[in-house]
Amino acid sequence: MSPRPTQPRDQVRFLGTPLPWLGALLLLYLLAPLGAFVARATNAPPGVLTAPGIGDALTVSLETATVATAIITVLGVPLAYLLAQVHGRIATLLGIAVQLPLALPPLMSGILLLYVVGPYAPLGRLFGGRLTDHAAGIVLAQVFVAAPFLIVAARSAFAALDPDLADVAATLGHGRLSRFARVALPGAAAGIRAGLLLAWLRAFGEFGATVVLAYHPYSLPVYTYVQFGSAGLDTTVLPVAVSLVAAVAVLAVSHYTAHLRLHRRHRTALPPPRAPRARTSSRLTFDLRARAGTFQLRIAHAAQGRHLAILGPSGSGKSLTLRLVAGLATPQAGYVRLDEDDLTALPPERRGVGYVPQDASLLPHLAVWDQITFGPDTDPALAVYWLRQLHLDGLEHRLPHELSGGQRRRVALARALARDPRLLLLDEPFTGLDTPVRDELRWELRRLQQGTAPTTVIITHDPEDAALLADEILIVAHGRLLQAGDQREVFAHPATPEAAHLLGIRNLHTGRLADPRTLVVDGTRITVAATDLPAGTPVTWCIRPEDVRLTNTGGHPATILDTVQVGAVTEMHAVLANGHSLSIAVTTPAVPATTGDCRIHLPPEAITVWPTLPRNRW
Repeated sequence: MSPRPTQPRDQVRFLGTPLPWLGALLLLYLLAPLGAFVARATNAPPGVLTAPGIGDALTVSLETATVATAIITVLGVPLAYLLAQVHGRIATLLGIAVQLPLALPPLMSGILLLYVVGPYAPLGRLFGGRLTDHAAGIVLAQVFVAAPFLIVAARSAFAALDPDLADVAATLGHGRLSRFARVALPGAAAGIRAGLLLAWLRAFGEFGATVVLAYHPYSLPVYTYVQFGSAGLDTTVLPVAVSLVAAVAVLAVSHYTAHLRLHRRHRTALPPPRAPRARTSSRLTFDLRARAGTFQLRIAHAAQGRHLAILGPSGSGKSLTLRLVAGLATPQAGYVRLDEDDLTALPPERRGVGYVPQDASLLPHLAVWDQITFGPDTDPALAVYWLRQLHLDGLEHRLPHELSGGQRRRVALARALARDPRLLLLDEPFTGLDTPVRDELRWELRRLQQGTAPTTVIITHDPEDAALLADEILIVAHGRLLQAGDQREVFAHPATPEAAHLLGIRNLHTGRLADPRTLVVDGTRITVAATDLPAGTPVTWCIRPEDVRLTNTGGHPATILDTVQVGAVTEMHAVLANGHSLSIAVTTPAVPATTGDCRIHLPPEAITVWPTLPRNRW
């Protein structure tokens, strides 16, 4: 899907505000000097259109600005990346230090440089005082005043990158240097290009620091200053014209190359598909302790099934657990094992896991085929297999912004599977998708799980995801494990009221035991399965809506207040005689009247009872 173009109506509304006129005033001010120069140049006497030595000055400026920009690029891009990665007081101080040349008058910058490379400074004496009377002096001045333009622009571009891009690249097998070259640099390319353009233009036009540090040979700005001082304003017409032409040419080339890069598409012929090799599912075991700020995680589990779901609310530690398993975060203590292999000390690029983050995290400059084969050891034939299995045929050459949300998630899943991982980690893979797309992808993933997909761990806050996609469920909250076990057992018998709440059980109430088999709820006596709790114990109890039965005889009197048809399920809101509300889910075609009196049966074996603890947090 391409971005929606701006509508003419929107443009008209914008023009009806003061904003265009305010912008026009500044634009007029910026263009006025150019217009005045054109008028003066067209009326200038022929004699001022010649200037001996201007070619040499232009050559000096072009060469030194290009050399200075090359130096700034080689040194400044890594520095910008470092400043974007580190945080804290030292990083702040370094950021301020690299911006100081922007705040200083160029003349002061030249004087500061004399303290280091001047003829009487130690470094200047080392070179025999020649740095201040050589093109090298111009380059030194240009690097000092122009470097901040690149560093500031590149640092902002690096900082704006989605950190999940680097995490995904790590799980795909890219080391640190490869992630910098293949992910960070392309992702920040627009900002780096802008910084390089600004740095080159600043270096080309540098005068103040240059005239102090290296008066000879003349650069174009110094040559123009000498002409102006010795022969007046008319003699500057040609140097100014040359400067304008050079600047416009550089801007045009920069714009044209950026435009070509934006619209370039790489097309390749696809090999025949190859299905993943058959192998037994891997068994995941972990025992982890970790800290993130004030949050502490302590979780351990030895999986028995092939597919595991970690269910919990936001901030419970689910995603941190997944990142620890993937090697993207470092635990304080503990281990991660896959079968007999200890993964704890391995970096993420060597763990052999597939990782799908909450967002698809596709590299914006790569087409679908390049996304799926981004892993350095990805088998193209296997990539074609998953491309077709996930119905991405015909989309191979599309960029991420040309895809729907569901298509982007499919690409991310195919990218993870194309390396044939032993373990597939999915972090909230359906978040933000429309319901039809969400349901389609859930069943698509279930189909893959039952076929050739590897062992999976899915992070979710939705009990339906866990029920559909997991053999085992871990329920976590506040960094601790509340319950773990077989999916059916966990849903049928939540271990705590908080676990029941997280499983989406709406009928959650309090009461008191009259005896081990009788629950009293505000005067209503409800039979429960035998418990080992003594009479008089305050309890919390629950029953799933689908376990509540409508009956014509017996049971408890109730009143149906509302009935809603949700697909094949009829959901009803009822209240008992004591005022306690109950949700009822009926899947049979026979549905009672929308509202009115009824009788309901609460099967004792379907009721779960816990002793009520102080300060229940559910």
